[in-house]
Amino acid sequence: MKQQYFPYTFFKDKVVKTESANVPIMTNALQYGTGVFAGIRGYYNKEGGFISLFRIADHYERFLNSLKIIDVNLKYNRNELVNITLNLVKKNKPKTDTYIRPFAYAGSTNLSPNLERDKDFDFALYMMPLGDYLPTNKGLSSMVSSWRRVSDNAIPSRAKISGSYINSALARKEATERGFDEAILLTEDGHVAEGSAENLFIVRNGTLITPSQSDDILEGITRRTIIKITSDLNIPVEIRTIDRTELYISDEAFYCGTGVQVAWIGKIDNRTVGTGKRGPITQKVQDLFFNIVRGNEKKYKNWCTKISV
Repeated sequence: MKQQYFPYTFFKDKVVKTESANVPIMTNALQYGTGVFAGIRGYYNKEGGFISLFRIADHYERFLNSLKIIDVNLKYNRNELVNITLNLVKKNKPKTDTYIRPFAYAGSTNLSPNLERDKDFDFALYMMPLGDYLPTNKGLSSMVSSWRRVSDNAIPSRAKISGSYINSALARKEATERGFDEAILLTEDGHVAEGSAENLFIVRNGTLITPSQSDDILEGITRRTIIKITSDLNIPVEIRTIDRTELYISDEAFYCGTGVQVAWIGKIDNRTVGTGKRGPITQKVQDLFFNIVRGNEKKYKNWCTKISV
């Protein structure tokens, strides 16, 4: 099914019709993956007549950090990017859950992957309706991929660099061709990193565990959210290296991220995780998370930017 998009896009410093936001086939970013992107969720509240944008400022802080890592420039600062996004949402007036994609890219037609020559990136922003990226109401089947996660000294995983997502695509392709819903990538030294495009948590003996920032993961906004809310729930949290075999003896496991939200895992390498049902800690996390992002938890209201639509 063809992906649907909202009618207006921010492109070349102005709002245009989405179908007119095009780049030449020679564009450097298209040839070499010289781009950086982000993903922001907007949750529609029909009764309140608003859309709740989740942690938009934090997303743009990471977006700008990704550009800093590859040492390129963007003409907009964080506040300007937030305002561009708010204005585009108001223009598109979404009446559904929405995914917002900021994209900074080498817009030249230079014939080389030279970030010194393409130091000033262009910026575009578009929106699409989006429900679940992966099912959140059933246990997902996962496999440990034969592909390794790209390392920080190769293509930094903490930056959302367009070209690096061939790593995700290869892992996801392998998993789906073998009948699994998703892949789990290991680091070069064989420790657990993350899913193809999601952070990962496991539960052992009542403790929530997630790989550390030095395990070649994306420093996820949703991951950070879950660490905070589980601490508030007095659930012990460990941020540390995870061995592959710990996946097999975990009591619970789930993915998290802007796209996937919170999606629990029922099997890993055909081994049942825990009882094979959604575990109690995962249930608490999932239920509270969806209340928060829809703007229904006063304690965390500062994470949500509400726009009347």
